[in-house]
Amino acid sequence: MDPILNSGDTAWMLISTALVILMTIPGVALFYGGLIRRENVLNTMFLSFVTFAIVSVLWFVYGYDLAFGSSLGGIIGQITNPFFAGVVESNSLSTLAPTIPTGLFAIFQMTFAAITVALISGAIVERTKFSAWLAFIPLWLTLVYLPVAHWMWGGGWLYQLGALDFAGGIVVHLTSGIAALVLVLLIGVRKNAKLLPHHLGYSVIGTGLLWFGWFGFNAGSALGASNLAVSAMIVTNTSAAMGMLGWILMDKLKTGKPTLLGALSGAIAGLASITPAAGYVNVTAAIIGFVASIISYYAVSHLKPRLGYDDALDVFGIHGVCGIVGALAVGIFATPLINGLITGGLIAGNPAQIGIQALAIGVVALYTVVVTFLIGKLIDRFIGLRVEDAHEVQGLDLNQHEESGYRLS
Repeated sequence: MDPILNSGDTAWMLISTALVILMTIPGVALFYGGLIRRENVLNTMFLSFVTFAIVSVLWFVYGYDLAFGSSLGGIIGQITNPFFAGVVESNSLSTLAPTIPTGLFAIFQMTFAAITVALISGAIVERTKFSAWLAFIPLWLTLVYLPVAHWMWGGGWLYQLGALDFAGGIVVHLTSGIAALVLVLLIGVRKNAKLLPHHLGYSVIGTGLLWFGWFGFNAGSALGASNLAVSAMIVTNTSAAMGMLGWILMDKLKTGKPTLLGALSGAIAGLASITPAAGYVNVTAAIIGFVASIISYYAVSHLKPRLGYDDALDVFGIHGVCGIVGALAVGIFATPLINGLITGGLIAGNPAQIGIQALAIGVVALYTVVVTFLIGKLIDRFIGLRVEDAHEVQGLDLNQHEESGYRLS
């Protein structure tokens, strides 16, 4: 379509951008902060806040161009406007979202980059050097997130192949989950690896903010105030509810008692799994959230203990696993009746889409493993990933920041 500024689309995308910002600060910060020991609450929250700050700057220095600039062989974008020079001043409309300003599309996409990196931090809390995390953010953003975002969303080779990822099942949840798993294997198990939430109320608030903000995440990815946005909002909410009910059911079957922590985990699983499919499926496909929640439950309760890795807040078990389940489900449930820009999946008579989705998942997972491993080894060599044992036992708030989350007598 010819670029024509639409004030309704612009207003909705401004709101969606703010909603996704809310997901990271303070949504992820509160969700993660409530789940760990009280001696580490400030450090855990700080990881999300500093991530958002660093990504906010680097995105407009070079990140947006690398992700969404003119493609160099389908691999990465060209840097044509470093420091975003002249883009806002030109009043241009986005070629990828032709009814809103380029600057608005850029900052909306920036929020996705920020939350992706912030999610990884939950796996390595309570034992990681703050300086190591500061080094990790720009390296991983540049070497993993930006290329993958270009491949899937910026006109890169996976986009050209026909891989579908509406709002980030592969770009956000798969990459963050796989990176989290690699880092926990590099950094090792905590001295106290039990999940001991010191303030589950923080996590309740954080989950509520994530659920609320996810409407900007998924419905905002329609890139306009349209019926597609409405459909994505409905299926997102329904999947979150189904995910919560699935985890509650599994808790009840296993222990006889439902848990609030399980309910929160199920909601996040439902939200993460519907993310890649939200703009391609109808509301009945919200069963994706229910199925993904059960699979994620088994990954957290059975796979993690059996393999012995210390993914502290289950970033791989929830985000990584649900990103895979949701991306594969696109190949089954996607329908052109919801989104006329696609051929659809298996049910719509296009079984080949499952293979394309599986290829995208495999390639992105392998790339993320290799590059994250190299980044982790590099940081460990020159900075060190892990704090001293005594500092870990005492708590990172005091030893990394000279602060305390609570002044208790």
